[in-house]
Amino acid sequence: MAENRDTERRIYRHKRRVRNQIIAYTSLAVMIAAIVAGGIFAAKYITKWMKDRKPEEMAEAPSTEASQPEEPVTISEPEPSTEQEEVNWLDEMVDACIAEMPLPDKVAGLFVITPEELTGVGTAIKAGDGTKDALGTHAVGGLIYFSKNIQSEAQLTEMLANTVLFSKYPLFLAVDEEGGKVSRVADSGIEVEKVGAMAEIGATGDPQNAYHAGTTIGAYLKRLGFNLDFAPVADVLTNGDNQTIGDRAFGTDGAVVAQMASSFVTGLEEGGVSSCLKHFPGLGDTTEDTHDGMVVTERTKEEFQAVEFPVFQAGIDAGADFVMVSHVSVPGLTGDNTPASLSPAVIGILRNDLGFDGIIITDALNMTAITDYYTADEAAVKAIQSGADMLLMPESFETAYNGLLQAVENGTISEERINESLRRIYRVKYADRME
Repeated sequence: MAENRDTERRIYRHKRRVRNQIIAYTSLAVMIAAIVAGGIFAAKYITKWMKDRKPEEMAEAPSTEASQPEEPVTISEPEPSTEQEEVNWLDEMVDACIAEMPLPDKVAGLFVITPEELTGVGTAIKAGDGTKDALGTHAVGGLIYFSKNIQSEAQLTEMLANTVLFSKYPLFLAVDEEGGKVSRVADSGIEVEKVGAMAEIGATGDPQNAYHAGTTIGAYLKRLGFNLDFAPVADVLTNGDNQTIGDRAFGTDGAVVAQMASSFVTGLEEGGVSSCLKHFPGLGDTTEDTHDGMVVTERTKEEFQAVEFPVFQAGIDAGADFVMVSHVSVPGLTGDNTPASLSPAVIGILRNDLGFDGIIITDALNMTAITDYYTADEAAVKAIQSGADMLLMPESFETAYNGLLQAVENGTISEERINESLRRIYRVKYADRME
């Protein structure tokens, strides 16, 4: 595969160089022709002018025949920068892939679900024919694994490797591995270097410690076969009674949290694992849990701009591939109690104010903050209409998938809108092919 990609890239670059040479040589020929034509015209004009002058005027006039030597015309062939060449190559790969995808595969590619939801088994601990058949039917964009899916290093690596082999498209293989109490892998018994709670790291005041946490987690996740970590937590703990976030946050000072979150992102991404900032626009001020019902914060947009948004901005600037949008209701941003994950206003802030053009994924759509108010298909359609790119763990994948597919087929959502999200998704999935 790597040799084929290298060959394709060499052919692509050769074609680009030939094209540029043709353009350069054509331009040179046109310029030379223009110079020759101009010279002929000028010579005729000067000859006529000299014949019309009187002999005495010619004698008095200073000689003008001696002219300065003509500067040689040099045309240098523009060489595209390596970075621009890779961007063009990546975009061409992405567009080519999307163009070949049937609509059902495009829609399925927006979902990240559990292997149990995909295959229908009670607990997935291996990937066999059932996984192969299920991925052939529903080409989901990614799978998320939990502690129950992990028995040993050998079992886990084999399951993930086989899952990749069975999928006709690249997959996100995801896990919640924040460090501290949310460590699906580190707490499974597999021998890895454990990373402490983010609050402990933030308390050191040294962003290098957060960077080390990111590189440590990224190294063992990559080795096992994961390529997406739903971390770091970018919430600022502004409410000391918040037990849902608690020591998962780097701290109470937005400036410190911004440094820590961005450093963690850098470490994780450098290790070849995509990071995901969560939970936009911020859950640090809340006391309830969106797993258990509607959660409302009365924070204003100005308060978010002063505290939470700079943290997410720092993580985005550090290169985070994903941002997860929570289900918190923020009337100060939306004007009503619509969950942030289903709000065009909130997602619009992320896109426009913070300039994020990576992958926006919802928090788990099986939380009661969603399921108490929306069916699985309603939530899926509304999230995509609002600007989300990927849908995490709907209450019923079949219902959500069929509802979203029908919405595209009947024109409620355009296929181009689906393609827009797929381009963001596949830019990340294919990015490693540029290395």
